[in-house]
Amino acid sequence: MIRLLVVALSLACFVAAEDDNKIEGPVVGIDLGTTYSVVGHYEHGAVEIIPNELGNRITPSVVGFSETERIIGDGAKNQISQNPENTIYAVKRLIGRKYTDKSVQQDKKLLAYKVVKDGKGAASVEVAYKGENKVFSP
Repeated sequence: MIRLLVVALSLACFVAAEDDNKIEGPVVGIDLGTTYSVVGHYEHGAVEIIPNELGNRITPSVVGFSETERIIGDGAKNQISQNPENTIYAVKRLIGRKYTDKSVQQDKKLLAYKVVKDGKGAASVEVAYKGENKVFSP
């Protein structure tokens, strides 16, 4: 995953250099993985992976919702067993899919959180957050 991010950032800078465009600032890249995500930046000819708030170079692709807060990454992953219906993981599988897609209907059976249809027929997720039911698009 990190290797892919480094290649993507390097390629973006190479293409800009080939077009005689000068890069005025750092290039930031995000590798959104199904289970883990990585953020890095390219500056002065080098790629640096940005550590998360715990100092880790990879962050779980998990978001949890509670009555009081939104929890991201390691914290969300750690509370999944206590709050499974309000902890979103593997959401990348839903991006760009219609709610009626066969794969969405199969995945829906395996996920602890609610997968719902939004107003446009797309697959979305529903969670309880701060005392309200909220629908989010992946």
